[in-house]
Amino acid sequence: MAIHSDWGDWLPTAVADASPDGVALWYLGCNGFVLKASDGTTLFVDPYLGTGDPPRTVRMIPVPFEPGDVQEADAVFATHEHSDHVHGASQAPILAETGADYVGPDDSLAIAETEGWTDEWAVEDDQFAEITEGDTLAIGSFTVHVEPANDPDATHPVSYVFEHDAGTFFHGGDARPGAPFEAIGRDYDIDLGVLAYGTDGMIPDKQTREPKYTKWYSDENEICEAARQLQLDRLLPTHWDMWKGLTADPTALHDHCRSFEYPNRLEIVEIGDRVDL
Repeated sequence: MAIHSDWGDWLPTAVADASPDGVALWYLGCNGFVLKASDGTTLFVDPYLGTGDPPRTVRMIPVPFEPGDVQEADAVFATHEHSDHVHGASQAPILAETGADYVGPDDSLAIAETEGWTDEWAVEDDQFAEITEGDTLAIGSFTVHVEPANDPDATHPVSYVFEHDAGTFFHGGDARPGAPFEAIGRDYDIDLGVLAYGTDGMIPDKQTREPKYTKWYSDENEICEAARQLQLDRLLPTHWDMWKGLTADPTALHDHCRSFEYPNRLEIVEIGDRVDL
């Protein structure tokens, strides 16, 4: 399945042309990010360019680029095995075009094997790197720590701490507050943290297609609780823009966070926006 984007190649070109002083990040919508460091190291986390499974899951934002237009990538990280985080048509062409490694827990890599990424695209077996909680990777100027995550809907979720001389970035996948975040907050000094946020809604069941009460992400109070557990300087909510019936207003979080010590700042971005660490 080919990916088509109405945005053309301006976003991957902007990433390729950027020369950040420290680390720049671009929000790709859903829960996707690309990080680029001053030495050129470029990392993707959960890039998803699919349209969902209409009418069950309906994408509410543009597809920001076509994966074959990505010019630079050293690694693509997966937080867990769900289709909007592990998706062959979105991610395998990036691996084929750049030679990047695909880094994820066992259940995420199992999806890539089931989907036949090495058969459908020019991806080699040695590009897959299985990780688990407690692992540490050095990729260019980044040190990446693999940490646990409390995501009751995933079979093996992880979270990532990206350390750089410019600061520390945390990606929690779709995880919710819990003991793993408390431990991460004690162990790291996180400058910018990404957490999934959305409403609950009635979404068609995957098998029966009958409307079913669905909760996939933290609500307002839960995401702020997670930010406190992680002791975030800056909280960047994600996923609120993505699925019809589960979207949310991130500006509402100001009222839920303002009386607490953490996060110090709420960072609200839209698809395609750049922030600096």
